[in-house]
Parts: sequence; structure tokens; C-alpha cells
Amino acid sequence: MPRARATVRDVAAVTGVSIATVSRVLNQAGSVAPETRRLVEQAIEELGLRAPAPRGGTAKPVDGAVYVRCPYVLTDYFGLIVSSIAETLDRHGRQVVLNAGEAAQHERVLGRLPGQRSLGGAILILPPEPSDELVRLSARRFPFVVVDPRTALPPDIPSVSAAHHSGARQLTAYLTGLGHTRIGVIAGPREWLAADARLSGHSAALADAGILPDPSLIRHDQPTTRHGYRAACELLDLDPRPTALVAFNDKAAVGALEAARERGLSVPRDVSIAGFDDLDLSRATTPQLTTVRQPLQEMGRMAVSLLIRLLDRHDLEALHVELATTLSPRASTAPPP
Repeated sequence: MPRARATVRDVAAVTGVSIATVSRVLNQAGSVAPETRRLVEQAIEELGLRAPAPRGGTAKPVDGAVYVRCPYVLTDYFGLIVSSIAETLDRHGRQVVLNAGEAAQHERVLGRLPGQRSLGGAILILPPEPSDELVRLSARRFPFVVVDPRTALPPDIPSVSAAHHSGARQLTAYLTGLGHTRIGVIAGPREWLAADARLSGHSAALADAGILPDPSLIRHDQPTTRHGYRAACELLDLDPRPTALVAFNDKAAVGALEAARERGLSVPRDVSIAGFDDLDLSRATTPQLTTVRQPLQEMGRMAVSLLIRLLDRHDLEALHVELATTLSPRASTAPPP
């Protein structure tokens, strides 16, 4: 039997506060003591109570700063996205509250956001939280947009990402066009949405070329130089070894270049290596990396555009936006030996 939807009266009964107090917390209005607000918010989250939708006429735009959560080191990839978001929000006259750094991955912050009256909404970049936490946040009518979601999202949660499937398909098609039939893949973590989409694109390109995917040529690992090196070592020690490697990102591809050098292999004469992202790093290697460009800054601008429309109470027709990627062939790839 389906669970009955929670009501304001249910929350009041659980917390021992008045129905009026629960309503003030839901509407972020009125004076509520911080301890009482936290108690009510916790009960709202546990019971799954939805905040009331605006009634009658055109709703007022939502004021307040935008909370930008990027719980990673702000290097080239994440730094480009965050900088673009901050610059675009500034043009809209919105202040930014930034939550960044790897230590922030362990903070439970989403449940507290609706209770912070100084905040109007949020942009969450590759959120490490499970999707059910994002669903609970959405149920409380707090406006937010996800950039590069890690896991699949419900259709009513707005998100922006690159076209991972088509980008990977284009890259592998380029390699098969050069004559490669044995291509190793340094994939991202198994549970990542992007890793799944890129593997799907890779397999589709192989199928287009009449090549059966070989599971022994796939390694799942974290998208870092160190893990890319480790995965490439395993792939390059296979007999026969692959004639090309495609990495989840440019950093993992740099690790693959080092693994090839250690084995006395010339890139691209003996093995071709390609990345994904098209960071500055891809043009600083020797040879320069063939890669797929993600429009990172445009992803940030698009996320702000979606959020501003939410804050202005406009309906969104496109809730899941995929931005096109572009293949950038360079010197690290060539026909197989």
C-alpha cells in the first residue's frame, strides 16, 4: 500500500511545534528560532513533505545569493566551470556563496540549504551525494541546477552536461578510421553517468566499424594521472597489446603517456593515445594529445541561465541540457603500426 503524503499537521505532531510555525519554515517567512527551524527542517526531510507551490498570479522572483557547491580542488577542469558560473552570476547581480575543496565532499549540506534565508538557489557541480538526497532537496522546492551529474537524475531536476556519448563515439570512430581495431579504454568509475555514456559511445563506434567490443580491453579507475598510468600499464602489458588507448580525461591520458615511455613505446608510432576534456594540459604534452573538447565554460553559463529562470519563476521546457563536444585531433594519434 503506498505511503500517504505527509502534511503540515504531521510535521507539527512529530516536532511538537505549531502548524503555523511549520508553515513559516516551509515558506521561509516569519521569525523562527534557529533550533526550531533545524528541528522542523529535519522532520520535513524525513517525512518527505513538499513545500507549497506559489498560488495566484505571477509569483515574485526569488532573491538571495547562489550557493555554488564544487567539492573538488579548483584546478583547470573545475576552475573553468566555477569561474564561468561566478562571472555570469555577477552579470545578473547575484552574489556567490562558494563551497569548494575535497574536504567539502564529507559535509552534509544539502538538507540545510532551504533553511538559509540568504540563499535563493544553488548550482551543484558533479555532486557526490546520492540521487535520493537531490530528490529530497527538489521536493522542498529549493531551486537548484546540477552541472555534470554523477548519477542519473529524475526528469524534473534541471542539469547541464556535455554530450559524453557522441564525443566518445566521434573519438573512437576517428581511431577506427585510422585503422585501429584493438583499442584499450581507460574508463572512469563504474558508477559515474559520464563513464557509462562514454563507454556506450565507444561501443557504438566499434559496432559501426564491424568490431566486437572486448571487455578485457576496459579498465575502470579514477580519472587521475596516477590511476591512468596504472590502468595503461595493465593494458600495454597485454599480449597482444592494444594499438590505441582512449582515456577518460586528459589527466589519465598523461599517465598513459608515461606508461608507454617506460616500456620504450613511441607515441604514436607504436601506440596511439587520446584523452577527453581538451584542457591546457593536452597541448603541453609531447606529443600533444588528441582529445575531445568539453565546453566547460558554456556549461557554467548554461547552468546559471537555467537557475535564473527558475528563480524568476519561469517554466523550463529543457530540463536536461547536453552541450556538443568537438574532436581535436593532434599528434598523439596515427595509423597503427
